[in-house]
Amino acid sequence: MAPAPTPGPVAAVAAASLASVGLWRLLAVAAPHLAAIGLMLQTENDFGARLGFLLSWGILNSFWIALLRRPALSGALSLTLVVALILLSRLKHDVVQMTANFIDVMVIDRDSAAFLFTIFPGLRWSVIGAAVLILPLMYALWCLDPFRIRRLPALACKLTCLAALVGYAVSWPEQPWRGYYDDGYLSKFARSGVTAVSDFFTHGFMESDAVAAGRLKVPLVDSCHPAARRPHIIMIHDESSFDIRQARGIKVPAGYGSHFKSFDGKSRTFMAESSGGASWFTEYNVLAGLSSRSFGRFSYFVTRIAAGRVERGLPTALRRCGYGTTSLYPAHGAFMSARGFHTTTGIQNFHDARDLGAKGVEPDRFFYDKALSLLSQEAPAKPQFMFVYLAANHFPWEKRFRPDLTPSWSGPGNDPKVDEYLRRQAMSVEDYSAFVAGLRKRFPAQPFLIVRYGDHQPEFSSNILDPGLDEAGVGKKFESYDPRYFATYYAIDTINFEPVNSPAVMDTIDAPYLPLVIQEAAGIPLDPSFEEQKNIMIRCKGVFYACKGGAEARRFNRLLIDAGFVKNL
Repeated sequence: MAPAPTPGPVAAVAAASLASVGLWRLLAVAAPHLAAIGLMLQTENDFGARLGFLLSWGILNSFWIALLRRPALSGALSLTLVVALILLSRLKHDVVQMTANFIDVMVIDRDSAAFLFTIFPGLRWSVIGAAVLILPLMYALWCLDPFRIRRLPALACKLTCLAALVGYAVSWPEQPWRGYYDDGYLSKFARSGVTAVSDFFTHGFMESDAVAAGRLKVPLVDSCHPAARRPHIIMIHDESSFDIRQARGIKVPAGYGSHFKSFDGKSRTFMAESSGGASWFTEYNVLAGLSSRSFGRFSYFVTRIAAGRVERGLPTALRRCGYGTTSLYPAHGAFMSARGFHTTTGIQNFHDARDLGAKGVEPDRFFYDKALSLLSQEAPAKPQFMFVYLAANHFPWEKRFRPDLTPSWSGPGNDPKVDEYLRRQAMSVEDYSAFVAGLRKRFPAQPFLIVRYGDHQPEFSSNILDPGLDEAGVGKKFESYDPRYFATYYAIDTINFEPVNSPAVMDTIDAPYLPLVIQEAAGIPLDPSFEEQKNIMIRCKGVFYACKGGAEARRFNRLLIDAGFVKNL
C-alpha cells in the first residue's frame, strides 16, 4: 500500500498556525456565529426570514471587521446587537403589540426612552449591569483575538450582503401586518430599513404634492367672532368601542345600541384608520384633523413624527376663538410622544395618568370626575375644550376588569371575551350617563356640545366579523381598509345648546373630518384650512384620504406645508 501523501508546506503551515492559536481562541471566534444560528432557528420561521437574518448578520459582522479587523470581537459585538434588538422588540410587542421597526431608529427621541424607563423602572439598572458585564468581555476579546482580517475583503462582503438584502426586500417586501407577529425580529427590522429609507427619500415622512395651486391664508389671532353663544366642547375618546351588532350571531343585553345614538336619535358611522389597536392613529385624526395614512409606512409613528411639526388642529382653531384647551390622558405623557403632540396641536393643559393620580387602568368615571373637577376650576365666562381619553375598555378581555363595579352582571352567553367586552361597554354607558348628569347639576346654565367616538374596533372583531378567515386573509382585509373592519361610531349630545345644522354633519365620516364636524355643530367660524377641508369633505362625500386615490389629501398637505402649518416633513 502506498504511503499517505505528505501534507504540502502550505497545509502544514496552516495546521501548525491553527494549533498554535489554541482551542479556546478558536471557540471565541466560532461561538458568536453558532449562537446566531441558534437565535435564527428559534426566532425566524421560514426560508425568507432566515435569509434576511443571514444577510443582516453578514452586514453586521463585515461592518465590525472592516472597522476593527478582529473577527472574535466583531462576532461578539454583532451578537450583542442582535440580542439587544430581539429583547427590545419583544418588549415593544408586549407594550404595543408590534415588533421593532427600523423607523424606531429614524424617529428615536427622548420621550421614547423616558417612557421605557418609567414603565420598566428596573430597565435602567439592567442596562447598566449589562454594560458592566459586557465591556470587560469585549476588552478581553480585543486583546486575545489572534486573527486579523484585511479591511477591503470585509468591506466587499458587507456591500455584497447589503446589495442582496436590498434586492430581496424590494422583490419581496415585508407585509405591514407582519409587524404584529411576535417573531422574525432581525429579518423584519432589516427589511423595514430598506423600505423605510426608500420611502423617506421618495416623499419624506408625509405624502404631499410637489406644488399645489392656490394658497391658504394664515388666520389672525383672535379673528374668530361667533354669531351665537359658544358652547363648552367635550370630545370623548371611547376606547375600542363599536356597535358589536355588526357581527352576526352576537347576543347583546336588552337596550344595547342606544349609546351609539346622537341627541337626534340618529346612529352615525366613524371610519377609523386603525383596527384592533393603535389608538394614536385616531388621536392624530381628531386633534390634527388629518390622515395618518398620508404617512405610509411611517403611520405607526405618526404622533411621534407630528410632535413639534404639525401645528394645525382642532385645539389651535378653538384657541383662536377664545377657548381654553385641556387633555386628560390615561397613560404616561411620553407614550408615543403624546404630550408633545397634543401641545403642538394647541392643547394648553395636558394631564397624563401621573398628573391625574391614576393607579393603573381606571374606570371611565375616574376621568369623568377629573373632567368635572377641572371644569369647575375654570372661569365660567371662558368656553372650554376638553379632550377626555378613556381606557377601561382596552384589551385584554380575557380577565374581568373591576368586577366589583358590576356585581349583578350576567353575560348574554357569547364567548367569554365578547361577554367581558359587552360588560365593559355597559359600564361605559352607566359612567357616561352619570357624567352628563354631573354636568347638568354643576353647570345648570352652561351650554355643552359633547362628541363621542369609537377610536377603533377591538382586536377580536375580525374573529367575529369573519370567523372562518385565517390570519393572512385578515391581514389583506386590513391592508385594503375593508370598511367592515374600520367602522365604529360617533355621536353628538348637547346640554342647553342646539347644534347648528351643517352639511358637514354627515351620517358617515372619515376620522380626520371630526374636528370639522365639531366646529360646524358648535357654530365656530372656520379658519381657512378648515374651510378648504370642508370643500373637500363635500366634494368627496365624507371620504378623505381615499378620495381620488389620495390626490385630495396630497394637495391639502401641500397647502398646509406652504402655509406653515406643517414643518420639516
